[in-house]
Amino acid sequence: MTGLILGIILAFIILVVITTVKSLIIICPPNRVAVISGRSRQLSDGRTVGYRAIRGGRTLRVPLLEKVSWMELNTIPIEVGVSNAYSKGAIPLNVMGVANVKVSSIEGLLQNSVERFLDVPQMEIAAIAKETLEANLRGVLATLTPEEVNDDRLKFAQTLMDEADDDIKTLGLELDVLKIQNVTDEVGYLDAVGRRQTAEVLKNARVAEAMRKAEAEEQEALSRQRAEIAVAHADLQIVEQQNALRVRQAELEALAGAAEAEAKVAGEKARVVAEQTLEAERVMLETRRLEADVVAPARADLEAKQLAAKGDAAKIIEEGNAQVEVFRRLVDQYRAAGDDAQQIFVLQMLPDIIDKIVSTVAAVDIDKVTIIDSGGQGSGVPGFMGQLPGAVINLAEQIENATGVDLFKSMRDKAPAQPATPRAIDAASDETNPPPS
Repeated sequence: MTGLILGIILAFIILVVITTVKSLIIICPPNRVAVISGRSRQLSDGRTVGYRAIRGGRTLRVPLLEKVSWMELNTIPIEVGVSNAYSKGAIPLNVMGVANVKVSSIEGLLQNSVERFLDVPQMEIAAIAKETLEANLRGVLATLTPEEVNDDRLKFAQTLMDEADDDIKTLGLELDVLKIQNVTDEVGYLDAVGRRQTAEVLKNARVAEAMRKAEAEEQEALSRQRAEIAVAHADLQIVEQQNALRVRQAELEALAGAAEAEAKVAGEKARVVAEQTLEAERVMLETRRLEADVVAPARADLEAKQLAAKGDAAKIIEEGNAQVEVFRRLVDQYRAAGDDAQQIFVLQMLPDIIDKIVSTVAAVDIDKVTIIDSGGQGSGVPGFMGQLPGAVINLAEQIENATGVDLFKSMRDKAPAQPATPRAIDAASDETNPPPS
């Protein structure tokens, strides 16, 4: 009996211990955060707080000193909507959307959520998040046009999430999802834009249809053109082949004609060669005949004339030598005459000069001279005869002006011994050098 009682007491003690330990062990599920408050604790950022938060796992609390509170990490759906929110361009819009938020369990943000929403119902958390998101929604709408909001709602929602992210995190919340469900306006702006876009789409459709039709017609025309070009190319190839055939026929005919002409030319050439050989024989015979009849006599006559020419040349050479000797002697006599040599030379040339003067009137034929006697003194024959001395004086003065020799002075002066004249020297040379017989 005593053993039974001891067993019962032991079992009770064990049960009490188990119950006590179970009440002190805190097991935190994944969708909840356990906040144990009562003792001071230093956070990683250096702050000192009077709590500690556990996300999943287990821990022990100190009896009587620590208290356990719980925060839910479940998603909180929120309907977000604004009315008459002015967009860019002062167009009022009505925007309806839905968002999912939850208490953040990220290190650093969890402390914000514990300090703000510990023991706060989820309805109040949803209301606070709703007001924050609607305020950010109005701010984002003011930067976008109605077309941008309505056309690209995903971009609009992403811009809103980026704008509200800092405010939500400051509260210790996380914005999981934000979707824009509806965008309307009370002034009919979006309807007008829709009608304009519908008209634009219809216009583009008609334009596209017309372009497709034009392209189809163009393709059909190109097909016909290619077919016609193919036919033309085929005809052209046929004509080219026919031309090539005619050219080949002409070439063959030309080759045949050329062969025939070559044969004819070869025969003519043989005939001409034979005639040339015969003509060469004839030329040789004629050359020999001319050599005997013409060339030999001409050669003999040429030799005779050459001998005669040599004799004439010898005579001319001798005469030239005699003339040189005469002029040498004449020069010596002029040198011997001294200062009077010039006057002697002019006097010897005087007959030739007078002949030249007389020759200027040689062509004048004077049949008779008629002298008219006017009855006065100095007229008639006595007058004419009286003019002759003056003419002679004038002629002497002209000779003196031309040659520098005063004829009358030379005649008055005693003339020196006359040297032998060229004519006398020529006569002497003829006597000393008789011509060859």
